[in-house]
Amino acid sequence: MISHTYLAILRPMEREFVAGLELAESFYTEVVRSLAAVPHTACLLGEGSEVLGFDTPRSQDHEWGPRLQLLVAAEHVHEVRSAVETGLPATFRGFATTWFRLATATVTHHIEVTTLEKWVRAQLGYDPRERMDAARWPATPQQKLLNITAGRVFHDDIGELTRLRQELSWYPPDVWRWMTISAWHLIGNCQPMRERCIESGDRLGARLLTARLCRLITDLAFLQERRYHPYDKWYGAAFARLDAADKLAALLDTALSADDSTAEASALSEALVALGHTHNNLGLSSPVTPRLGDFEVGVNNAVRPYTVINAADFIAATREAIEDPALKSMIQVGAIDQLTHADDAIATHTDWPAHLTDVYRREMGAAIP
Repeated sequence: MISHTYLAILRPMEREFVAGLELAESFYTEVVRSLAAVPHTACLLGEGSEVLGFDTPRSQDHEWGPRLQLLVAAEHVHEVRSAVETGLPATFRGFATTWFRLATATVTHHIEVTTLEKWVRAQLGYDPRERMDAARWPATPQQKLLNITAGRVFHDDIGELTRLRQELSWYPPDVWRWMTISAWHLIGNCQPMRERCIESGDRLGARLLTARLCRLITDLAFLQERRYHPYDKWYGAAFARLDAADKLAALLDTALSADDSTAEASALSEALVALGHTHNNLGLSSPVTPRLGDFEVGVNNAVRPYTVINAADFIAATREAIEDPALKSMIQVGAIDQLTHADDAIATHTDWPAHLTDVYRREMGAAIP
C-alpha cells in the first residue's frame, strides 16, 4: 500500500509543471492587479527556489502555489489587504490560492501586502537606504542580497524597489576588492597545505583540501563575474550559469575525480591561472602575471617544492588599488560567507550579521552608532 505522504509527494510531480515566477506573474496580471487600485509594486522576491529560478516539479510538494508581494504606501496597506482577502478566487490555473503557511501555521493566501520598508527589514534586518556602509556589505550573506536582487518585479509605478535593487546589485568597488583579496588569501593558504598532505601520505586530507580548493575557486569565480552566490542547495546550479563554468567546470570535475594527485594538481593549477587572467581583465588592480612556482614559506627563506600560484601578488596589487584607507588596512578575514557558514541558523534565526557589522566597523576604526 502506498502511504498518503508518498502520494502527496507524487501528485505535484505528476501535475504539469509551471515555473514559479511565471505562475506569479500570470497571477498578478490576471487576478491581483485589479485588486490593487492604488500605486503599488508587485513582485516575487525573497526566499524560495522559484525566486532563484531553480524550481522543479519537486518544489511543489510544500508551500507552493500562486504567491507574490504587493508593496504599497503605509496608508494603503489595510485597504489592499482587505481587497485581496475578499477578491481572490479559490483557485488559479488549477492551484489553490490558499495553502498552509509555515510561518503562521495557518492556511491562508500568500499575497504579502506591506510597505517596502517593512518588507526589506524583514529580509535583511535593516533598511539599506538608511546606512549601507563598508561594514554592512560584508556582514550581509549573499543569499540575503539575492532575496532582494533575484526574482522578478512585475509592476513598479512607485519606483523605490527598482532603485533599491539597482543599488544592491553588486558590492561597491572597494568592498569588492577587499573580498577579492580575502578570496586569494584563502586560496594561497589552502594550496600548500594540500601539497603537504600529499607529501606526508595523508591522501584523505589531501582530497578534503582539494574539495575545499575547488569551492574557493568557484567562490572567486562568482566574485569575478559580479554574481552573488546562493546557499549550498543551488550553489552548483548557479555556478553552471557563470561564463567561467565553460572552462572551470571540467577542470574542477577532473580535480575532484582524478585517481592521482598529479592530475588533481594540474587541473587546479590551470583553473587558478585562468582566474588570474580574468582578474586582470576586470581592472581590479594593476596587472599581475599569473605564475606557478614553488611555495615560499616566508620564514628563514624556506622554499618547499609545492606548486602554487602567486596569490600574494594578486593580494598586494588589489590592496594597493583600494581607496578607502580603513578597508585597505583591514586584515583579509573575508565577508560573512568567506569567514563562516552563512546558513539558515546564522542568516535567518540569529543576529550574527548585525554583530559582524559592528565587528567590521570596529576593525575599520569606525565608531559604532
